[in-house]
Amino acid sequence: MAKIKLTKNEQKAQKDQLKMYQRYLPTLTLKKQQLQSEIRTIDAKAKAVREQRKQLEQEFQVWIGVFGEQDAFKPNMVTVRNIKKGTGNIAGVTIPIYEGAEFSRGDYDLYSTPLWIDLAADRMEKALSLDLEASVLDEQVRLLSQELRTTTQRVNLFEKVKIPEAKSNIKKISVYLGDQQVSAVVRSKISKKKIEARNAAADAKASDELDEGAEV
Repeated sequence: MAKIKLTKNEQKAQKDQLKMYQRYLPTLTLKKQQLQSEIRTIDAKAKAVREQRKQLEQEFQVWIGVFGEQDAFKPNMVTVRNIKKGTGNIAGVTIPIYEGAEFSRGDYDLYSTPLWIDLAADRMEKALSLDLEASVLDEQVRLLSQELRTTTQRVNLFEKVKIPEAKSNIKKISVYLGDQQVSAVVRSKISKKKIEARNAAADAKASDELDEGAEV
């Protein structure tokens, strides 16, 4: 803790800082709670998307197996040409928003490939789209988690360091100024008594001198 000046100006500065910390702490706490809630929501959505992707893959394998031509479809027949992303804002954090994707399909002979190849390619595009959506949701969680760590550090700093420190400084300065005030009153009384004593002594001396003059 830095050494503080035991003055009224410093006392006021500490009080102003305390008010600022107490004013911003509820806002930071609310932001922390909002981030935690959003992260849970997005994380749950990402898990749901991956579960949907898993079910689609299982259905895909069964579906292809029915035709007995598993080797006819190659994963590289479908590739991602462009990913569409927008931006959103949560608790002051800019996050990417998945808005879809454009795909390219490899060339294949319509005469030599089974008729269900086009349907299989559609399902593959859907699977890839779910993968991309889950990836963007993961990025949202990463960005929000990073902001949550920073916000939590600030909340802890205010709650556990800055506010207690300011209160302690204010108390320390108040005690010191109070002691100084008491000392000043005591010194004033002592000084007053000394002056009164000197005046009384002077008056007594003057009275004695008058008495001596009268006797002469």
